[in-house]
Amino acid sequence: MDLSTEQRLAIKFRFKAGKSATETLQMVNAAYGDQALSRSNVFRWYGRFRDGREDIEDDPRSERPTDCRNDEISQLLLQNRHLSLRMLEDEVKIGNDTVRKSVVEDLFALFPHSLTPEQKDRRTATCRDLIATADSDTDFLKKTVTGVSDVVFCLRSDH
Repeated sequence: MDLSTEQRLAIKFRFKAGKSATETLQMVNAAYGDQALSRSNVFRWYGRFRDGREDIEDDPRSERPTDCRNDEISQLLLQNRHLSLRMLEDEVKIGNDTVRKSVVEDLFALFPHSLTPEQKDRRTATCRDLIATADSDTDFLKKTVTGVSDVVFCLRSDH
């Protein structure tokens, strides 16, 4: 029995003994140290046993080669660069660790993380416009609203 299977058996035992997932994680870490399953794996397997799973063996894996997954993931990212790892995982039907490895290790170079000269010029022009507006309108910052994702911040002078 390999070490991962042995740990899954221990997780199943702890679940059946009525221990919590957190207690199970602590026990696995104490027993296996550096070779312990990750927190997410312990919680994933604990949840599977809680949901009625009895088998401790891994599920069968897709035999698609990494290059095929990378091609599929890169095409999805080219279509929509705002996809999260979880969205990619759901779309490609592979695990989060594999998606993360594909994106971070294999595909990172395909998507530039520095600005092109045109993007720099556009940002510089926008900043100059904002500075000029702030210089000409003393109430400009009182009317400024900024946002990130679904959170909106508004600078108010009365606070």
